Amino acid sequence: MFLNNILLRTFLFFLIIIFISCNYYSSSKELVNENSSLEKLESKKSLVKMDSFSPNKVTHNLYSEFELSEFKNSTFVILNRVDSTFLFDMKYATSNNFLKEKVYDCDHCLLRLETAMQLVKANDSFKKLGLKIKLYDCYRPLEVQKKMWKIYPDKRYVANPKKGSNHNRGSAVDITLVDMKGKELPMGTTFDFFGKKAHHSYKKLPKNVLENRKILKGLMEVNGFESITSEWWHYNLLKSYKYEISDFKTECDN
Repeated sequence: MFLNNILLRTFLFFLIIIFISCNYYSSSKELVNENSSLEKLESKKSLVKMDSFSPNKVTHNLYSEFELSEFKNSTFVILNRVDSTFLFDMKYATSNNFLKEKVYDCDHCLLRLETAMQLVKANDSFKKLGLKIKLYDCYRPLEVQKKMWKIYPDKRYVANPKKGSNHNRGSAVDITLVDMKGKELPMGTTFDFFGKKAHHSYKKLPKNVLENRKILKGLMEVNGFESITSEWWHYNLLKSYKYEISDFKTECDN
């Protein structure tokens, strides 16, 4: 009887040791997996932070959902990495502009994330009509704004750099509309036409031109943008002035 009690106690002791060991192993394994997951997450966040500060140095693949969810509204992004269906004719990356000079090293269209996302919504609205947005200008360094003002100091068409343009904030775009084949719709004047003919109030234009301007203005306003009186192509994100003026230059991809 005494021997049986000893054997029983010994057996129970070993069961307890095995139970404790299994629980410890399981907890350790979970901790290792959790730490591994956290390391991966931190690694991804680090990449996102780097990407948000150097958007021009990354590939032109679309941003992942994870990247976009981690960006702040104020983050500068490359528009065609948010949505690849826009068309571009970045005038200041060429000499085909009123400055007669190439003042951008790259033809990237950089915008604050909030501006870009609202523009995507606007583009989706135009697509329902068989149209798309084509961009002439996006973010503009303050240094370029100063150069523009020096050549054409008229606040109806060029913002005074002392106050800054919403282009300098990454919250304004210069655009037109194209059909699905990329053909521009007639708008009555060329981009950067500095005169009354470019004003929204000017009505001595063909009916189709007035209709095109009306469509452009109407859908942009519905999607969170506002126009200015003197340029049919210029649109500001609502409450644009909440963003600071920037003056960084965009570095080109090799």
